[in-house]
Amino acid sequence: MTSPPLRSASVPGSRDAVAVDDKREAMMQTMTLGIDVAVRARHRATLADARGEYVWSGVGFRTHPEELERLWARVPADARVTVVLEPTRNAWVPLAAWLGARGATVVLVPPEQSKDLRSYYAKHTKNDKLDSRILARLPLLHPEGLAGVDDLGPADALKRAVRRHATLTARRTACYHRLDCLVELLGPAYADVLGAGEYTKTALAVLERYGDPRSLRRLGRARLTRLMISHSGGQWRDDKADQLRAAAAEALTLWQAGGLDFEQLAADIASEVRTVNTLTAELATVDKRIAVLYEQADPAGVFTSAPGIAVTSAAGILGRLGDPNRFANLAGIRGFTGLVPGLDESGQAGGHTGPTKAGDPGLRQQIYLAAERARLIDPTLAAKYHRLVVEQGKHHVSAVCNLAPILLTRMAACWRNGQRYVLRDVDGRPITQTEGRQICAERYSVPDDVRRRRRRTTTTKRQKHRTGRREQESTKAAPATDPSHPKTYRRTA
Repeated sequence: MTSPPLRSASVPGSRDAVAVDDKREAMMQTMTLGIDVAVRARHRATLADARGEYVWSGVGFRTHPEELERLWARVPADARVTVVLEPTRNAWVPLAAWLGARGATVVLVPPEQSKDLRSYYAKHTKNDKLDSRILARLPLLHPEGLAGVDDLGPADALKRAVRRHATLTARRTACYHRLDCLVELLGPAYADVLGAGEYTKTALAVLERYGDPRSLRRLGRARLTRLMISHSGGQWRDDKADQLRAAAAEALTLWQAGGLDFEQLAADIASEVRTVNTLTAELATVDKRIAVLYEQADPAGVFTSAPGIAVTSAAGILGRLGDPNRFANLAGIRGFTGLVPGLDESGQAGGHTGPTKAGDPGLRQQIYLAAERARLIDPTLAAKYHRLVVEQGKHHVSAVCNLAPILLTRMAACWRNGQRYVLRDVDGRPITQTEGRQICAERYSVPDDVRRRRRRTTTTKRQKHRTGRREQESTKAAPATDPSHPKTYRRTA
């Protein structure tokens, strides 16, 4: 944000008025307000001038309008103020909004940067007054590390909604994993019949009511069949009921000697199923909110025009990326994904490392999944994937990670140009998605033997899991025949 315009006594727009404004602009003081943001305690603020000298320091205040007004009154009226904050949870958002509305330029710094500078000043000590002093001098010590606030982050409803969706999805996946573990106690036959991972509605209904194999056997074949038909829409019928009854009989045989309380196990299974159903209903509500918010953010449907991108995926990418126009160029967008290689240089040696993994991890997940789908539709992406896997020997995950920033760059370029994504063949000819799927399947399918070779564990990875000669510790690759013993050191005089 820019500072508010200065008032001039001359006629607006005249040459004298412009000269007066330029003179006053040059006379304005440049100051930095460093604020150590707290969540429950009082914030600490320090004001430094252009030379880094402290005007005042360690002023405590809270995020109340009257206290903010008192703090702002301590700043000289003719100062051009830059506010430096650390993104402490969401407590920084109302501060940034209030100070930005007063004409201050608000910048955020990663906590790692201020931590390193704080260690230089005070070794291992830490206090709020020192934190605010470091932030006030940060523009002088590390000016290239200041990133302006382009949006208020969690204040954006779309960003909150997509993060809420990701959180609920992770919690439901965890419930599915716990449910798998509980069902495994009944034997492998249950998993063969009901499946594992994301259970169907019919499987959840059966497990919630009849997690005890004894009650399932007492239910009878006819009533179990009717239950399955009503919940599956007729897809599960008599044969499935017979398989499930056989699985229950097998569980009873496995535990005929006792040791497992079926009633308590059924109560735990029912509890997990109810949690899954609650999370699923909440996810449906969030999906509706996301659809409305995405329609407001992207009325032209630029992101959904990309191949294989539905509303939820497009909203997840746009909500976490923010406005693509806030980046100086497309290279900045690729760097924000964290899926670009890092650079490690020292003297005459140097080279590229693995992905930097900078930015939002949720964005990386969304664009990875989007690239996984798009490579089956877009021939240009499929051709690159085929070249990476078949010719260059890349693993599937590595190849898709190469495609993800390319796809996001194209979507961002479409957004910046106000155009929808146009699907093309490798020769530049526009095609439909049906044609794209057919071309990708015919030309760029990876042979099964190539995939098997790419999945083979390399010698380097096998070496990491071998038993050490000195300690003889047991590993996954080779259990030690002798008990492990601590390291022995030669005693010196």
